[in-house]
Amino acid sequence: MSVKYIPVQWNPNKWLYDIVMLAAVAAFLWVFLYVTPEVLSHERAINPQIHNARAFGACAFMMLTVILCIGPAARLDKRFLPLLYNRRHFGVMTTFVAITHSGYILNWYFNFSSSDKYVGLLYANSSFGQIAGFPFEIFGIFALVCLMILAATSHDFWLKFLTPPIWKRLHYLIYAAYFSVAAHVSLGILQDQQNHVFTVMFMAGAAAVIVLHIAAWMADRAEAAAKDGAWAEVARVGDFREGYAKIAKLASGDRVAVYLMEGKLSAISNACAHQNGPLGEGKIIDCLVTCPWHGFQYDVRSGRSPAPFTEKVPTYRVRVMGDMVEVHPDANPPGTYVEPVPLPEPEPELPEEGVTT
Repeated sequence: MSVKYIPVQWNPNKWLYDIVMLAAVAAFLWVFLYVTPEVLSHERAINPQIHNARAFGACAFMMLTVILCIGPAARLDKRFLPLLYNRRHFGVMTTFVAITHSGYILNWYFNFSSSDKYVGLLYANSSFGQIAGFPFEIFGIFALVCLMILAATSHDFWLKFLTPPIWKRLHYLIYAAYFSVAAHVSLGILQDQQNHVFTVMFMAGAAAVIVLHIAAWMADRAEAAAKDGAWAEVARVGDFREGYAKIAKLASGDRVAVYLMEGKLSAISNACAHQNGPLGEGKIIDCLVTCPWHGFQYDVRSGRSPAPFTEKVPTYRVRVMGDMVEVHPDANPPGTYVEPVPLPEPEPELPEEGVTT
């Protein structure tokens, strides 16, 4: 831990994530450029520069589609969570792919113009009063600006500096970017094709984003309805292990880690204040749980980091009802001390009939 911002430590999972992502991008571009150029035929013949531009543009759209599918997929099935943890890497790579696409466009269509190529991009097409030939370039420009803002603020410094609520609202720009890319593609390349293979890919990708978000929303509503009541069940008393946590998802979508420490229960947010790491996967040592991602530590009774560090996470109230441990869904302010709740003493075993003690 440190009170200063340091580069995020790389681990085997992050390396594997990025290697697989880069390999998938390279494979997509190779297939688009060399394996199926005749399948992606167009109304008019195109030169290699334009084919390259469309390859990178199609790749950026598919990457955006995958990014927007990861979130709802992880809410529907926890096996997708590893893809969610490093999704910001995916977004930064998408931005570079989109910038490459725009570079090919500028350096072919506008590089030989008598005016500045950026001026030409904005003023070459002004047919705003018609669908066919509408200046679809403005949607691409807006989407690229959104992606660049998201990539520039993806580091956890901005998460801390802007505060999580503002940072999260800012990163909703990903939806505006996707809508703009969809408009850019619909009014652009889709009007200049004879074969509709890419059209099918485009429609399937957009449909997947919509269907997954609707399915995740319905699942969240069903889960919230099933958890009707003020207190949320976590696990049975006998399921807890000394020094470890059980994780519960609240109706609000927040996750709580309930720890057993010295025979007593304490609950804090499962999201580390540094980079939302899964605190519930850490083990308690001397009242402190260590985040498995980057080593940040918190006292499970108060949610505070040990001095001189200042990080804090919310705490929750815990109670034991019969054989079930429950947590109240209303979080306490970060750093609020909550008295640990002792587990009930196990009932003594009765001697068998006919046996004297």
